[in-house]
Amino acid sequence: MSEISIGAFSHRAGLPVSTIRFYDDNGLIPSNQNGGGHRRFERTQIRRVSFVIAAQKFGYTLPQIKELLDSLPNERTPTAEDWDQLSEKSRKSLDAKIEKLQKLRVTLSDCIGCGCLSLKSCWLYNPQDIMAQDGPGPRRLDL
Repeated sequence: MSEISIGAFSHRAGLPVSTIRFYDDNGLIPSNQNGGGHRRFERTQIRRVSFVIAAQKFGYTLPQIKELLDSLPNERTPTAEDWDQLSEKSRKSLDAKIEKLQKLRVTLSDCIGCGCLSLKSCWLYNPQDIMAQDGPGPRRLDL
């Protein structure tokens, strides 16, 4: 397989070299080192970086993204089937996020206009009045 320098990889991925190093150091993308100790990347790793960028836009944390990427094969270029399986793993959590966002959209004006201080009935900060176990009064206000 053909390897490219970190500068060329950075340019192709559209990210700063420092970000590529960070991803490599944190196991999101693998690199090889040449005889001079310079990082070299397989061109196929650009797809992984694209996945990292997309997953971050969906609200995934880097540890969550790493866990998903760890399910891909390292010994070969991931196939369309590999990527389909990866997206299936994340579909349930995305569906849950979408459901929460839809609920927030429906109740947003009520929430903004609420002005509650006790937060007893706030589904956002105090669902099912779970803070009542800590006693009466406001619990989330920094006074």
